[in-house]
Amino acid sequence: MEDMSSVQAALPTADDLASNPVVQKLDALSIPHATYPHALSMTADELVANVPLEGENETHTKNLFFKDKKHGLFLVVTCTDAECNTKELGKMLKLEGKVNLRLADEALLLEKLGCKKGCVGPLSMMNNSDKDVTLVLDEALLAKARVHSHPLRNDASTSLTPADLQKFLQEIGVEPTLLTFPKKGARHLAPPSSRPAGDKSGSKPKLPPKDKGTPKAENKNKKATKKGETQLALKWKKEENFAMWYTDVIVLSEMISYYDISGCYILRPWSYKIWELIQDWFNVQIRKLDVDNSYFPMFVSKDRLEKEKDHVEGFAPEVAWVTKSGGDDLAAPIAVRPTSETIMYPAFADWIRSHRDLPLKLNQWSNVVRWEFKDPTPFLRTREFLWQEGHTAHASFEDANVMVRQALDLYRGVYEELLAIPVVPGYKTEKEKFAGGHSTTTVEAYIPVSGRAIQGATSHHLGQNFGKMFDINYQDEKGESQIVWQTSWGLTTRTIGVMIMVHGDDTGLVLPPKVAPLQAVIIPIVSKKCPLENLASYCEDIKQSLDAKDVRCKLDDRSIYNPGWKYAHWEQKGVPIRIEVGPRDLEQKQARMVVRFGGEKIDVGVDELASTVQKKLEEVQGQMFEKAKEFRDQHLVQVTEWKDFVPNLELHNLVLTPWCGGEHQDWEEWVKEKSREESLASRGEGAEDERAATSVAAKTLCIPFKQPELPEGTKCIASGLPATCWVMWGRSY
Repeated sequence: MEDMSSVQAALPTADDLASNPVVQKLDALSIPHATYPHALSMTADELVANVPLEGENETHTKNLFFKDKKHGLFLVVTCTDAECNTKELGKMLKLEGKVNLRLADEALLLEKLGCKKGCVGPLSMMNNSDKDVTLVLDEALLAKARVHSHPLRNDASTSLTPADLQKFLQEIGVEPTLLTFPKKGARHLAPPSSRPAGDKSGSKPKLPPKDKGTPKAENKNKKATKKGETQLALKWKKEENFAMWYTDVIVLSEMISYYDISGCYILRPWSYKIWELIQDWFNVQIRKLDVDNSYFPMFVSKDRLEKEKDHVEGFAPEVAWVTKSGGDDLAAPIAVRPTSETIMYPAFADWIRSHRDLPLKLNQWSNVVRWEFKDPTPFLRTREFLWQEGHTAHASFEDANVMVRQALDLYRGVYEELLAIPVVPGYKTEKEKFAGGHSTTTVEAYIPVSGRAIQGATSHHLGQNFGKMFDINYQDEKGESQIVWQTSWGLTTRTIGVMIMVHGDDTGLVLPPKVAPLQAVIIPIVSKKCPLENLASYCEDIKQSLDAKDVRCKLDDRSIYNPGWKYAHWEQKGVPIRIEVGPRDLEQKQARMVVRFGGEKIDVGVDELASTVQKKLEEVQGQMFEKAKEFRDQHLVQVTEWKDFVPNLELHNLVLTPWCGGEHQDWEEWVKEKSREESLASRGEGAEDERAATSVAAKTLCIPFKQPELPEGTKCIASGLPATCWVMWGRSY
């Protein structure tokens, strides 16, 4: 008789399952699930036999990992009683030309999905960091009460509702292709609409005849490959599904890779180079203001962090704490830097003794951790992000105020001069200002399509509050003890996300030339009649002429990709100018210049090419800013009556209204709640999901520095009190 105790001992323990990457990911995303051990099952048939489920409304999954030399990789997940015919599957996926779907070997499975044969399932898509596997789901799975699938091991299963499975896929940036698979014994796959609702006949489903006069529906099958397309094409259009378009762009353009901790992302070289270019420009500017770079530790003690009550209360929900060293508890918890005021200012107190030590102006480039609990979005809302933070100490309020405005003008420069994004500078209201500070200034940007505003960067006048808390005193010229006046100001990698959303299109990134990692790419058009050897020297000469003009450029002479693929690749990555060189160009001593922004194509003589490219880059930079500004201005409106407020929000507008003053936090809250209520009512919705990171409610963005004329007697739009200023409202990220 078989020793059952040895079989039972082989099952994963509770600790094994708790440390499983899939389980940890689900827990991090707060997605409910049940993960349980069972007998090892290599196939779907073994799983059905070994692990019976309650009733027909729950199902295990059958998982097939296919590769096709032309069309790529596919993970097909169906109910266990479904039939998958590769020939019919190719037709349903609309794969053009020769289709040869074959089961991939275990080595490829390990490389792409991080699991061994027999352990694969839809949850393994979290390991597809290259985003080059198309997930195909059986629609019948979504009609079940629960779906059971392997969590990267075949001696356990994870049970999820279909809705939670879809949420998991969405969180990891996977948009599945949905198909209807026949049950075993049927002969053909059918599209979701191939059989009328209620038709339960077992006959072969027939596709309706094609109507040649009917335009094709767009975006029905996001992962289908059409004739003439590469696998590079975006699957979502910016106007149709902005959130999925954004995810598509940042992944396919090689800006971001997902990580196994929710809210943390890998900045790939293409995006990090953009950040480096911002750093390079910013460092030059702050040196002109006598600001020095430095670095302070990322950890802060609990006592220091909590020393300034208002300040810590503003960050408390987001602070990450270190409580253990190895297996031992720390004597006291240590916070990971949410911002550096409480880290840097004790040092300021040591260094500043006399008026001769002022002003002290420091900047640091660092990472910050703020444990966001709402939906994370790469670049915009992440648990760890990169930033610069400036901190200064001054002898007077006025000197500090000058520093605040100088820093804010640098942020305006980053957005308007580098990123070609118009911003509105202004003051934050008392409700929205930096916790513990005297006042906050901001630059606010506008995102087309979503119609939302986004805080670009902030510069804070801290007053003397932190100086009092941390005893930052100095002796003035009279020998009297004084408290310093301080500022802090910060800019983050959010800048990159704003740039993507403002300028990107349905092809991918559109990069402003000043921050493009490559400003031009040279592509030889090779063929059997004109091999690379014929064009190489000519292309290299072009590259050297561009280098001499300080144009960041690359010669893409890779032989494994054809010119069409290279065009699509570099367009998707947003390179401002493509230079095509073919045999005709060689003969006529010219090259074709193709501009990413606007698509202009120009044939230019090789002697003038470098200077023409340089001028075109400057021209494009200005055109991108003007286009974004024109669109923003069309959506910036003035409203003086409440009845017009919410309707303008619904039109994706930023709204300027008369206001009774930034100190009226009660009326600010009234507008927020009233606008939420009216917006939901206009949409026929009852309430918002509290977990959502964005809201339909309006919030104050800033009191713009540049104020429209305010006629005497104008009333506040909310309170009816005399208005003292105009304030800008909007829905915000």
